[in-house]
Amino acid sequence: MAELTQVRRLADRAAFTERLASLGVDLPVDAEVDPAGPLAQPLELAGGGRVGNRWAVLPMEGWDGTTDGRPTDLVRRRWRRFGESGAKLIWGGEAVAVTPAGRANPRQLGLGAGSTEQAVDDLAALRAELVAAHADAFGRTDDLVVGLQLTHSGRWSRPEGEPAPRIAYRHPVLDDRVGATDAAVLSDDELDDLVGSFVGAALVAQAAGFDFVDVKQCHGYLAHELLSAVDRPGRYGGDLAGRSRFVSAIVGAIGAAAPDLAVASRISAFDLAPHGAGPDGAGSPLVTGAYRYAFGGDGTGGGIDLTEVDALLEHLQALGVGLVCVTAGSPYSTPHIQRPAYFPPSDGYLPPHDPLVDVGALAAVTAHLTRRHPALTVVGSGLTYLQEWLPQVAQALVRDGWMSVAGVGRMVLSYPTLPADVLAGRPLQRGQLCRTFSDCTTAPRHGLVSGCYPLDPAYKQSPERVELTRVKRAAEATRGRRRA
Repeated sequence: MAELTQVRRLADRAAFTERLASLGVDLPVDAEVDPAGPLAQPLELAGGGRVGNRWAVLPMEGWDGTTDGRPTDLVRRRWRRFGESGAKLIWGGEAVAVTPAGRANPRQLGLGAGSTEQAVDDLAALRAELVAAHADAFGRTDDLVVGLQLTHSGRWSRPEGEPAPRIAYRHPVLDDRVGATDAAVLSDDELDDLVGSFVGAALVAQAAGFDFVDVKQCHGYLAHELLSAVDRPGRYGGDLAGRSRFVSAIVGAIGAAAPDLAVASRISAFDLAPHGAGPDGAGSPLVTGAYRYAFGGDGTGGGIDLTEVDALLEHLQALGVGLVCVTAGSPYSTPHIQRPAYFPPSDGYLPPHDPLVDVGALAAVTAHLTRRHPALTVVGSGLTYLQEWLPQVAQALVRDGWMSVAGVGRMVLSYPTLPADVLAGRPLQRGQLCRTFSDCTTAPRHGLVSGCYPLDPAYKQSPERVELTRVKRAAEATRGRRRA
């Protein structure tokens, strides 16, 4: 594996832009950030609503709710910090499973375990804490838009801790990772029932006061996997009309049941063949030759073709979806294209190339979709790895029309007020910048609560950090043996 240069070691803008040029990465980088510039401008969202600036907090999958899917103090703390961030678009805040069986971990927020009234009360209180924190910090909330992400984890469901996959189709590589058999394949009738579960969850979100729901089509979860179900027979597979039928049915049914509730979708706009650690520990494709199962891929397993993605966005727009967030791949099979990082999680692989290459690829795809579909509001992602240079790049991307809104995810766990500091013209607090240590992934994959253990004092001082350190050292030793 070639030697990589960490972003934090690029001392000034010249060094950063020279590194981009040496990698062939086309990213605009402003020399300075204008507090009253592009990121501070209000925006009328397609589909309704007005946000006061161009920052968004992206949804993350929590591992710190109760075992029956209810919020805890840690969840409430995280949502208050989202409110204090300064971002005016809160995209989902949290991935909420629409059924207990669809949870990706035993402590993910989810619906269906308790009463509908309890779910409404829990989510309304969670949203209220976020809004109150925003009001305390910024004095107004009339330009704040808050949504809720709805998900079913499908192949990656672990509601009791052990894999309990429900899959769209048999996969030649991923089935073995979760022990999936023919019995795990969801029937068309079961998918019909899950459409109803998404609609019921949307009605809960509306009753709790959320402005929109996100029907999640990304990161290898059920609705995303269906988009690549080219070999699946029946109504939910085959051509793009069949593969998108599940989401089409959900969006249409939500529109009929809750016409005043906006519907959005976060979409993995491209994927590659699954990767694993090669002999040197770096990511390497696990499939050679043709690969059929990458939505947004070119059939080789290593390239991008957005033809079907463009068609899907046109279809969603016709159904009334006005807000789209662009991401890529899956954290389980292609994490380097979805959340570029210098340090992998304990069960991951070292980056196959400089992570800036993947930041640039996702930004370029987002730019294509933003320009190709001007009636949509497109939110970008994958920016955390830019670290010190995130504001300069985000401002340029919004100004130049690569994206309508700049989204941040992991960065908000370590540095929740980054958007507020940028908009106020304050210097960045470098000690809070996410360095992509991936502890927020390693911890929950070993049964520990999610959070930023290196930089957030609440997690840094927690007893779980001792176990996390042990897990990381073991993983690093294994990777060292691979490189030897």
